[in-house]
Amino acid sequence: MDIVERHEWEVTEEYEGERLDKFLPSFHEEWSRARVQDWIRDGLVRVNGQVKKSNYRLKQGDQVVFDEPPIAELEVAAEAIPLDIRYEDQDVIVVNKPRGMVVHPGAGNETGTLVNALLAHCKGELSGIGGVARPGIVHRIDKDTSGLLMVAKTDLAHQSLVEQLKEHSVERVYVAVVHGVIPHEHGTVDAPLGRDPNHRQRMTVIHKNSKQAVTHFTVLERLKNASLVECRLETGRTHQIRVHMKYIGYPLIGDPVYGPKKNNHPITGQALHAKVIGFTHPRTGERIRVEAELPADMENLIHILKMK
Repeated sequence: MDIVERHEWEVTEEYEGERLDKFLPSFHEEWSRARVQDWIRDGLVRVNGQVKKSNYRLKQGDQVVFDEPPIAELEVAAEAIPLDIRYEDQDVIVVNKPRGMVVHPGAGNETGTLVNALLAHCKGELSGIGGVARPGIVHRIDKDTSGLLMVAKTDLAHQSLVEQLKEHSVERVYVAVVHGVIPHEHGTVDAPLGRDPNHRQRMTVIHKNSKQAVTHFTVLERLKNASLVECRLETGRTHQIRVHMKYIGYPLIGDPVYGPKKNNHPITGQALHAKVIGFTHPRTGERIRVEAELPADMENLIHILKMK
């Protein structure tokens, strides 16, 4: 069977005794328990090289491997959804994704995604390395983060862009509105990120089972009980800016996961926008840099915070 991605974990002390079908959904919000049980039944999940039942109780040190299958091809249909394209040639396309759009199909999000729109726009001319469900996708931004995303049309471009991401040579600049007035002009958050053992669909700063994460930020403007900041990613971990800003005491306005429970601001989702993406063209070697202005909801939020 074809696989989209191989996932591997070593069971740590906090997961001792956890059922196998509860363990996997802890690591991906799109994996429902029912779907995980189907995957286990189909033999796609192995513990120490062996297929186990859904109710298998994990032991510390167990090696869990999951070969994630692609979504059936018929489920990923081309949809004529308008796209805000900021750059395009035969190899690469850069799209300005709106807040609220999911990047690729998953459990509960089979339609209306960026991939569905790209399939219609590119007429199938997308890199196949990501599998049926993720054609052309080399990196992601969260559903409720707006902004620029680079997509590979060819396998050559896909391999090159992934390598540039690994080498940290892709320029990625975000703009965010955070709670609180940051007193200093610049800062760097160098704090490793991993799954939160208490809320496992969230990320947190943690030193066990984590990856290095570095965010550089600059205060652009101080607002009423808030700050407009520019964040430059040195690494690109899941929820990195959202977790790092919370970690230093300035969570993003509107963030439903890492911010205050009550959102009194006129924005749905975190006030975060991927403003700049820069990369070396896979074929020509030319440096490409694309910039996208702030979306209307963030401009409105900033305007209101200036008026207070």
